[in-house]
Amino acid sequence: MTLAKQQPRRLTILGSTGSIGVNTLDVVNQLGGRDAFEIGALTGNGNIELLAEQARTMGAKLAVTADESQYMTLKDALAGSGVDVAAGRSGLKEAASLDADWVMAAIVGTAGLGPTLTAAARGADIALANKECLVSAGELFIQAVKTGGGRLIPVDSEHSAIFQCLDTSQRPALERIILTASGGPFRTYTREQMAGVTVATARTHPNWSMGLKISVGSASMFNKALEMIEARHLFDITPEQIEVIVHPQSIIHSMVGYSDGSVIAQLGPPDMRTAIGYALTYPKRPRLNAERLDFARLARLDFEAPDETRFPALRLARTALTRGGLQGAIMNAAEETAFDAFVEEKIGFLDMADIVEVTMERLIDCGAASSIDDVFATDAEARRVAASIISTHEKTA
Repeated sequence: MTLAKQQPRRLTILGSTGSIGVNTLDVVNQLGGRDAFEIGALTGNGNIELLAEQARTMGAKLAVTADESQYMTLKDALAGSGVDVAAGRSGLKEAASLDADWVMAAIVGTAGLGPTLTAAARGADIALANKECLVSAGELFIQAVKTGGGRLIPVDSEHSAIFQCLDTSQRPALERIILTASGGPFRTYTREQMAGVTVATARTHPNWSMGLKISVGSASMFNKALEMIEARHLFDITPEQIEVIVHPQSIIHSMVGYSDGSVIAQLGPPDMRTAIGYALTYPKRPRLNAERLDFARLARLDFEAPDETRFPALRLARTALTRGGLQGAIMNAAEETAFDAFVEEKIGFLDMADIVEVTMERLIDCGAASSIDDVFATDAEARRVAASIISTHEKTA
C-alpha cells in the first residue's frame, strides 16, 4: 500500500525523538515520505541533534524542544532550513495546535497530557502512545476527543491488538479483554533477587527495544498496570472485565473474549511499527517492511498467571480502578517520581511499588476531576507526597 498518489496527509509527531517517534517516521518513509505526508510539527526534549535532523529531512514546519534551555541550540541547528523553532510548554501547545489531520501522541509522562488534549480538542485524529492521558485524566480526555470530533486510535501494542479484535457490532457479547505481558527481564526472579537489580539490568527488555522509562516500567510491570487503567477508558469496560496474562514470547499482543467462549487474538512479531502503521492508515492496512511470523519455527506459545506478590503494580492498578476518581493520576505521578529516584539510585527496584502504594493511601480521599486543573493539582500533590516518602526512605536506608 502506498499513499504517494493521494493528497498529502498532514501529520504532527509529539515526541519524535523517542522510540515511538523514530518508528513513526520510519513508517512514514515506508509509505511515501514527503510525497505522501506533510509534517507540521516535530517535538523532542534533549536530543537536539536528532530533532534537527528529523525536521530538516522531513521538511517540518515547526520543531519544538520541551527543554527551554535548548532553544538556541535547536535554533542554531536549524538555521537556514526554513523550519520554525519553539521551546517549552508554549512551544508544545503551538505544535499541538497546528492544523494536522493526525497527531502521534508519544511524549512520555504527564508532560504529554497538555499538548495531546490540545490536539484532541481541535478535532485531530489521535494516535495514542501516551499512557498518562487516560491514566491521569481518562474521563476528561475521552470527552475532549468526543467534543473535538476526531478519532482515538491506540498505539500501544496491547491496546492496538484489542482495538483490532473488538467487533463493535458485538459489544453486548463482549465478556473480557486479556492484556498480555512479557513478564520483562525479571519474570523468573525471586523478590530477593529483584531487590538487588540495577538500572542497567532493568532497562534490558527480552523482546522489545524501548526507551529507559518504558523498559523499567515493563520490568516492574507498572507499564501493564497503567495499561489496565487505560483499557478501562479506551474500551468503556468495567474493572472486572480486565485480565492480565504473562506471555513470554510477546507474539500474542492481546485478546478479546466473547460470551460464547470465543477468544479473538491479534498476533505478530514484537515490532511497534505494525501498530503505528495501523493507526496511521486506519481503517486500511499498510504494506510494511516488517518480519512475518513463521509458525513452524515459532513452535510454541507459553502463558502463566501474573504473580502480584512479586509484581504488586498490578494489584495497585486494581485498587486505583476500584476507587476511581483521581487515583489513577495519583498512582501515575507517584510511579514517575519513584522511577526518577530509582534511576538516580536513591531507592531500590522494589521500593518503587511501596512508595506508590503509600502515596495512594495518603491521598485516598481525592475525589473526581472536574477540570484538567484538578488533574495537574493532584499530580503535583502526589509528586510532593512521594518525594517526601523517598526522602524519609533515604534517611533510614
